[in-house]
Amino acid sequence: MLCATLFRPAVGEPIPVRHVEGTEHGFLVLRTQEGRRIAFGDLVQVVRGDRVISRLTFRFRDGSLDDETTVFSQRHNFQLISDHHVQKGPSFPHSIDTSLDFGRGQVTVHSMDKDGKEKVTSDHMDLPPDLSNGMLLSLVKNIRPDSPETKVSMVVATPKPRLVKLAISPRGEDRFSIAGSPRKAMHYDIKIQLGGVAGVVAPIIGKAPSDIHIWILEGKAPCFVKEEGALYEGGPIWSIQLASPVWPPGSGDGF
Repeated sequence: MLCATLFRPAVGEPIPVRHVEGTEHGFLVLRTQEGRRIAFGDLVQVVRGDRVISRLTFRFRDGSLDDETTVFSQRHNFQLISDHHVQKGPSFPHSIDTSLDFGRGQVTVHSMDKDGKEKVTSDHMDLPPDLSNGMLLSLVKNIRPDSPETKVSMVVATPKPRLVKLAISPRGEDRFSIAGSPRKAMHYDIKIQLGGVAGVVAPIIGKAPSDIHIWILEGKAPCFVKEEGALYEGGPIWSIQLASPVWPPGSGDGF
């Protein structure tokens, strides 16, 4: 992702709360495009009043770690409060530790330079109210499927933090099944818009970020089904899906 200029996107509106987030613990699996399992994940979410504390952790087979803790409010609109994201290990070319404090407008990035020395960048930024860091799954569940396009902001670290826009568009329903039962999930395409000089030059030199794809089972209680995209800038496309418990042979035969 090019950093020739720091682009300040137009301020957007926060996503209204249509479905209140609750306490949950979900199990996830991360796969390559070939279907190979490379990491197992836990999504742990607790609610304190109108605040939600969400932690998504992926532990890789090679010892790598992707760990993100997000705090946000859900009073009328979704509003980010803080986000802390760590990526480290062999699966990531560059270890990075990013902390975001919305109230203070402070973004701090710990990264490693080419000599293996820690580099710390701390910037004050005019953060927009539609910031989506660590909240993307919750936001997509609350977007109306008949909305042609919804835009939100995100801070990315390269390692210098910058603001980009995410353009979220429904792409129709795709079929899948649960234990042989046919279902349909709404497919959302998410384009990362760099803006500024970087946004103009990136497609020309083949450096434009790949799209993110998320599938949501719609209804009274929308449910995340699948996500496809890169976990880091320039990374491979990986798939995040729900994981099912597997019991040892003979377990549970007594009921």
